[in-house]
Amino acid sequence: MTNPLHFNCLPFDKLSLQELYDSMALRQEVFVVEQDCPYLDADGKDSGGHHLLGYDDKGVLIAYARLLPPGISYPDYASIGRVVTSPAARRTGAGKQLMRESIDWCRRLYGDVSIKISAQVYLTRFYESFGFKQVGAEYLEDDIPHIGMVLV
Repeated sequence: MTNPLHFNCLPFDKLSLQELYDSMALRQEVFVVEQDCPYLDADGKDSGGHHLLGYDDKGVLIAYARLLPPGISYPDYASIGRVVTSPAARRTGAGKQLMRESIDWCRRLYGDVSIKISAQVYLTRFYESFGFKQVGAEYLEDDIPHIGMVLV
């Protein structure tokens, strides 16, 4: 990636209104509009986690992930979810940078705990490149094929 992103990782109650707005707008742009998947994004988990915000050199939010401690999405695993990059940043390495940062921040925040994700099936190889392994069978989540994956 030619211009690396600059990341901030904040608990929900430390997000500014602008940061919250920008992250929700990016999530909706991709998950609801681009993927044509109407679902309730505000699932009650945001307040219990940390929010990783990746900005370009102009201060535009390009990448985002929600990091959750064990006990919120999965009883025994930390979780990385709502992983999203702006359509304008695709194929620039932003997604890889976001995942490396997400894993690093999970380890810093939650210790040496395994991380579980609910991955869209078409991204399985992408997540495997970071060491995630498939667990369980494929399932539909909001009419999109997903698979559980764990990083030990």
